[in-house]
Amino acid sequence: MVKLTRIYTRGGDQGETSLGDGTRVPKHALRVAAYGTVDEANACIGLARLHTGGQPGTLAEADAMLGRIQNDLFDLGADLCTPEQQDPPYPPLRIVDAQVDRLEAEIDAMNADLSPLNSFILPGGTPAAAHLHLARTVARRAERLMTELARHEPVGGPALRYINRLSDHLFVISRWVNDKGALDVLWVPGKNR
Repeated sequence: MVKLTRIYTRGGDQGETSLGDGTRVPKHALRVAAYGTVDEANACIGLARLHTGGQPGTLAEADAMLGRIQNDLFDLGADLCTPEQQDPPYPPLRIVDAQVDRLEAEIDAMNADLSPLNSFILPGGTPAAAHLHLARTVARRAERLMTELARHEPVGGPALRYINRLSDHLFVISRWVNDKGALDVLWVPGKNR
């Protein structure tokens, strides 16, 4: 468990921050941007949960899934903030395949309740769905940063698979909380020409 006794340390006043292994890097480093964007996606999910928490049925199930995802995103942030190395003195927290498998199982279960799509979906419908679409776009940005990071430094395969599956999950769950797709807002190509 992490114990925080002080919130400010003044350690970043010169534009640097510490990674999980103690390495100092600029706050604009690609690794920091990647886990910072994962944190941003997590905050967007928190907003969506304002509309799913304490609700019955589908929304309660969605809230439970989103709660698990929020915890996973902290795991992903911990994974990303500690660079991969051979035989570390303390094994860092890493995303594992079981977390990816859980997302896939949840996607499949929710998707079985949905009608096939006839068009692309515009972000909207219910407040929960709108926030989940925002979270999905932020997760995709995190994925772009993570894949760019992976071109320069090692990033774990499960972490990359997790962030890819997450945006798929957020898309499906946004439809699921939109009354299982009945409240989806469909794109009509060229409608306003």
